[in-house]
Amino acid sequence: MKATNIVWSDGYLKSQDFENTLKQKGCVVWFTGLSGSGKSTISALVQRMLYAEQHLAYVLDGDNIRHGLNKDLGFSPEDRVENIRRIGEVAKLFRESGIIVLTAFISPYRRERDTVRAILDEGRFLEVYVHADVETCKQRDPKGLYVKALAGKIPEFTGVSAPYEEPLSPELVVDTTKETVEESSQKVVDALRSRNLI
Repeated sequence: MKATNIVWSDGYLKSQDFENTLKQKGCVVWFTGLSGSGKSTISALVQRMLYAEQHLAYVLDGDNIRHGLNKDLGFSPEDRVENIRRIGEVAKLFRESGIIVLTAFISPYRRERDTVRAILDEGRFLEVYVHADVETCKQRDPKGLYVKALAGKIPEFTGVSAPYEEPLSPELVVDTTKETVEESSQKVVDALRSRNLI
């Protein structure tokens, strides 16, 4: 049964208050790309780079979230949609507290990424396409997932037996087949700075 008779409760402090204290603007940097493209690695380095500049950023990583908040979800198309819906709502709460949220999720469907964009204020959602072709990701295969997927041991695996819809107009594209992790990460930090978010 869905909840009824609920009303949003505004706190005493507003987003602007948090942002003034943190000297940054809360936003969501949404890394999307195939497994093995470099999303988690780049988001972790961006977090460290921001921390070095005394900015508060938090990484929401796909695997970590599935250990707790989304441990009840599988990888069916319906569960993938719900996974991203929940993450979008959590990211929104973090953003409202002035934090720079770095999300590292395959998030294979454009519609769901656009849905998250729609619940955030204009200019506070940066879609970063971490580009690497399937062959490169197969060669990297840091978790051994492509080997298992190609052997039929992982059903509905994005890039092998399930689709990935590339972003049409992302705020930023980093190509990890041509750039170092450091170069890609610096591009993200530069994008935040150019938008006056830091």
